[in-house]
Amino acid sequence: MAATAIAIRTFTNAAALSRGGTNLWSTYSRSLATLVPSHIRGVAAVRTLPTFGSRAATTIAEGSKLPDAELSYFDKEGNVNIVKVSDLMRAKKVVLFAVPGAFTPTCSTQHLPGFVAKADKLRKAGADLLACVSVNDAFVMRAWGENQNVGESVLLLSDGLGKFTHAMGASVDLSDKPVGLGVRSRRYAMLVDDGVVKTLHMEEGGAFTSSGADDILKALLKRKTSAATAPECANQNTT
Repeated sequence: MAATAIAIRTFTNAAALSRGGTNLWSTYSRSLATLVPSHIRGVAAVRTLPTFGSRAATTIAEGSKLPDAELSYFDKEGNVNIVKVSDLMRAKKVVLFAVPGAFTPTCSTQHLPGFVAKADKLRKAGADLLACVSVNDAFVMRAWGENQNVGESVLLLSDGLGKFTHAMGASVDLSDKPVGLGVRSRRYAMLVDDGVVKTLHMEEGGAFTSSGADDILKALLKRKTSAATAPECANQNTT
């Protein structure tokens, strides 16, 4: 019982590490094994914390139309809204990014804050809407938004049952991990034009290398420049 109590206390303290970033989280993960007695280290409840490694095969690709599904979110009046992906994307240029989980370290210290900070620049570059989706319920997403001071800069979407994520081929199964994540989403960011994926940055599991706000801003500006020079090139070809 004493050993179990140590493990439970150690696990409980993990929540506080979400504000410490990935380095602190990794340190905690490595040190967990030394804190748990050897006779219970094999128990799933005290395994090393997740690295977002295993995943399903990717099915979405640039040029593909987003699968339709229902997502939910809280509006500024505090009402829960259900929206179809097709309706949300219709006739709009949307920056859509996904995170493995609200309140998790990298998602809270880098991924979401980056898009909040660059929201105005992304809109000036051509985005009509910025949206973040996660396999969390709408209540968790609302609390996360309040914690991160998101306001109306990014629409936080709940894919609570993971149906949209599964249809995207972006599911990652973390059901064997100690923090109870279950099936979640790989991290990604994309540019979607009228429901069609134009640019896709899909990460390996929860890695954070190419799906940040700066990466998407560069892609948006590149597309904007290409669109601006296309008519000029066409005119030169006709003269």
